[in-house]
Amino acid sequence: MTFQKHLLPTGLRLIVVPMAQTRTATVLVLVGTGSKYETKEINGISHFLEHMFFKGTKKRPNTLVLAETLDKVGGAYNAFTSKEYTGYWAKVDAQHLELALDWVSDIFLNSKLSSEEIEREKGVIIEEINLYLDNPPRYVADLWDELLYGDQPAGWSVLGRKEIIKRLKRNQFIDYLKKHYLASNTVVCLAGEEKAVNKLKDKVKDYFKKINIGPAPNKPQVSESQNKPEQLIYYKKTDQTHLCLGFRAPGYHLLHPDRYTLTLLAVILGGPMSSRLWIKVRERQGLAYYISTLADFDTETGCLLTRAGVDNSRVEQAIKMILQEYQRIKEKKVSSKELQKAKDYLKGSTLLGLESSDELASFYTFQEVLTGKIMTIEEKFKEIDKVTSDDLQRVAREIFQPANLNLALIGPFKKKFSLF
Repeated sequence: MTFQKHLLPTGLRLIVVPMAQTRTATVLVLVGTGSKYETKEINGISHFLEHMFFKGTKKRPNTLVLAETLDKVGGAYNAFTSKEYTGYWAKVDAQHLELALDWVSDIFLNSKLSSEEIEREKGVIIEEINLYLDNPPRYVADLWDELLYGDQPAGWSVLGRKEIIKRLKRNQFIDYLKKHYLASNTVVCLAGEEKAVNKLKDKVKDYFKKINIGPAPNKPQVSESQNKPEQLIYYKKTDQTHLCLGFRAPGYHLLHPDRYTLTLLAVILGGPMSSRLWIKVRERQGLAYYISTLADFDTETGCLLTRAGVDNSRVEQAIKMILQEYQRIKEKKVSSKELQKAKDYLKGSTLLGLESSDELASFYTFQEVLTGKIMTIEEKFKEIDKVTSDDLQRVAREIFQPANLNLALIGPFKKKFSLF
């Protein structure tokens, strides 16, 4: 898949991804900021600000008018916030792409951020926090970050804390917006039907001419320190125990040369239905409904973890079995057949996920914002194909060490578990 990258006079970056066989198109605006850029006093403001962009602009004065603009043409639209980026997007029938560009640029540059709406939205944010607190499969991921990174931005929730949300004022939103929503920190992507995106690419400069200019902000460096297995047990009366069990990967990040090796280890351990942990823990023992392993990277840190929801009465058995599989892949080389299956699965699932214009927009734009370097699908596949069984064992032996092991768990328990 070909793409074009343009640097506009303001410093705004534009990525254009023409697609030959589609009738849809997507506008995605991604900003290189998120909860890792926050201080404790404003933790949660990145996500809160994202909500406020849907409350009205001068041109579209309220949520109803904003929503109807794209609802009238059957468009899809939303926004998202993470620790390192915030995004706003709209996907439409390609003939309405300029309407989508006008809409996204309008909320991005012209949102009113009224004090009245901020006070009203606080209730919505607090209920969203409550939703996640009542959703153990989701909340255990926050506990995992808290366990690994502690009391620093990398360890804080993207949603923030209720007491902080209640105190936020309009001037803090304005200040955050001016410091972070800058041309140098933003990427716009047009992806989809070839004629539509090529026709519209020259208009992006005009639609975003009001964007603030200045140097991109720096985020605090993540501090990591661990010399023994650690646990974070969150007591909650649940019918099922939810856990994250895995290893910190010191020094691993999005551009680490072994990131594909760690990703393939995750696929082999807990990727598809035929993966080791799925068969052993779910199919043969009936211990879990869901179980999966993933390699997680950001710009500075990485880890490999297995997530599972298991029978309350057999938590220790599940932990033991997961650890046994970690040990086995560390001690015995993966066969060439199993490695090839993992490579083909990873490449195939990647292609399936990139069939739509919105997913392609994300694929290219996330790379640009997080790393400043874009690899094509073909280049990524070449890196995947280079990984050997020796690489898998080397990385497993490096990372799967007791000093890197962590367990975050939600369930009806007040005691810690035996990990060895």
